[in-house]
Amino acid sequence: MHLQNYVFLVVLIAALAFFAKSALRLISYLRVAKPTNRLFNIPKRISTTLLVGFGQSKILRDPVAGPIHAAIFWGFLILLFSASEMILEGLHDGWSFSFLGPVYTVITVLTDLFCVAIILSTLFAMWRRYISKIVRLQFHGEQLEAGLILLTIFCIVSALFVQNGLREHVHGADFAWAFRPFASPVGSMLYGMLGDASGAVFYVAWWTHAVLILAFLNYLPFSKHLHVLTSIPNVFLGPIAPTNAMEPIDFEEEGAERFGIVDIEDFTWKSLLDGYTCTHCGRCTSVCPAYQTGKVLDPRGVIVSIHARTMDKAPLILKKESGQELTEAEQAIWDKKLVGDYISPEALWACTTCGACMQECPVNIEHVPAIVGMRRSMVMMESQFTEESALLPDVYGNLENNAVPWGGFAQSDRANWAEGMGIKTAAEDPDMEVLFWVGCAGSYDERSKKITKSFAELMQIAGINFRILGTEEFCNGDVARRTGNEFLADSLTKTNIETLNRYSVTKIVTTCPHCFNTLRNEYSQYGYQAEVIHHTVFIGQLIDQGKLKIDKAALSASTITYHDSCYLGRYNGEYDAPRDVLESVPGVKLVEPSKSQDRAMCCGAGGGRMYMEETVGDRVNIVRTNQLLDTGATTIAVNCPFCTTMITDGVKAADKVDEVQVLDVSEVVRQHVNA
Repeated sequence: MHLQNYVFLVVLIAALAFFAKSALRLISYLRVAKPTNRLFNIPKRISTTLLVGFGQSKILRDPVAGPIHAAIFWGFLILLFSASEMILEGLHDGWSFSFLGPVYTVITVLTDLFCVAIILSTLFAMWRRYISKIVRLQFHGEQLEAGLILLTIFCIVSALFVQNGLREHVHGADFAWAFRPFASPVGSMLYGMLGDASGAVFYVAWWTHAVLILAFLNYLPFSKHLHVLTSIPNVFLGPIAPTNAMEPIDFEEEGAERFGIVDIEDFTWKSLLDGYTCTHCGRCTSVCPAYQTGKVLDPRGVIVSIHARTMDKAPLILKKESGQELTEAEQAIWDKKLVGDYISPEALWACTTCGACMQECPVNIEHVPAIVGMRRSMVMMESQFTEESALLPDVYGNLENNAVPWGGFAQSDRANWAEGMGIKTAAEDPDMEVLFWVGCAGSYDERSKKITKSFAELMQIAGINFRILGTEEFCNGDVARRTGNEFLADSLTKTNIETLNRYSVTKIVTTCPHCFNTLRNEYSQYGYQAEVIHHTVFIGQLIDQGKLKIDKAALSASTITYHDSCYLGRYNGEYDAPRDVLESVPGVKLVEPSKSQDRAMCCGAGGGRMYMEETVGDRVNIVRTNQLLDTGATTIAVNCPFCTTMITDGVKAADKVDEVQVLDVSEVVRQHVNA
């Protein structure tokens, strides 16, 4: 070993020791949060990690930024070989991976290729951020840091490219089996210009590359680029399916005094890891319907704020646990509130829980559970409502008294829609093939009752032996749960499950995606198991089985566009069945809006927003309706009673009532099926 090797050894040990200290500090902060099991279904987690983490599938949904980031990410994976080789060479001259033979040739070719790709990608990324000024990249207070990081990456890779190009011209520096199709010609050109000075330039490039890598490694724990280290673990430990169920609260747990997320210690450690992993890329914010329409909600800002509170309070929690007293300044930080000082209540109440943020997040961060968790503490711990959410206490009162969100309705009237249709309740005759879960909107709302009747008639035509619960059906609990009143949701859930079990219901069909999602994904958390089917899927099955026959004599050419509801599509992955049903009607021409399927925009009704005021910015339903109207379709097909209301209001606002009709999929089919 030479002097430079000893110098490098000292630098390496110091850098790794400092990094280890920083890493252990961050890991200790996770300990202040609640435990959660994220190690089940390992095979699925591995496949998700390969697809989303290493395959960059979500990143590549963006046709411009995706390839840029993917090139940098994949390049860094390949350059891990160069970083490891740098350590070997730093410890002893001439040590390398060249003993791998032809495999080493492949490694060096890929290294060369990705060096060029990363250099070009960082330059393009800086152009987009500072020249084109892409909106989602203009996050307050981060422009300087982002630029320095991009510049550092550019310098790290450029230094590697230069040293690799000059290797064959410096005695003892070249490695056998290496082949560098891009760097070698550049190195030869530099050697022709530099001559004997090439050796000095090589070592300057080598040390620049080494020092910058070690410095960058130690900067990561203090920056938003911590995701370089945590993104793969976060994807592995993250959701392996759409996050379509809220974690229930055990209200009978002994010693339970806090409900919902009051502060960081009420999150699970995975939520704090989400904060570590946020890339600040803004993809979540760019697709958020609240943000797009001028609301204060910024999903990225919520996660960033959770991380900020973690970094502020976690060390104080650990300090108190060790028996130390807080200083006056530390106590002031301790006394701050997560909701209020870090995150505005208005932002949390603006969320429609549509899940678009989670759909787009490249590292599988779970925004909606965090937002709903904080809503829970606002509702159940503090009864804290904003101007827009001020009507929710009345909604809760209606649910408690009559099991329906709206006032002026009696539980005894829940089955009035079925009068004269010959439909039996389970109480009258429990012998059924399937239970039709009607839902609150389908039972009481005048427009939605037409959908309920259309679907019921289709089942009667198909000869389906179905029943309804009638006055024994209570609200499923979705509204209460998504707006934070988990205690009320828990009560409604248990009441309904008791009824369903009493009639031994094992198969349910419903016209409401919110009912569908709750019955299918959340009632199972209480031990209730049943096959739950959305009516569009059920109708498709009846058509395929020949139980429903389309009347071709009723054929009338029509252009239809279809609106994907969030709770059927994004939350449960059902995009094809409604489209297949619509296309089974002869003469129907189906046209897609600019945002459809898993990129569809919310109608604005989810997350309890149906029962709140909308006074800030543009109305979500009007923006979404205009996207649908832009297709030129004469019919907008929907699959949800809430979407029906919101889109119908949007059509009225656009003064298109005489030109465009809003119909549920079941209504479209009913028009073309003879009784």
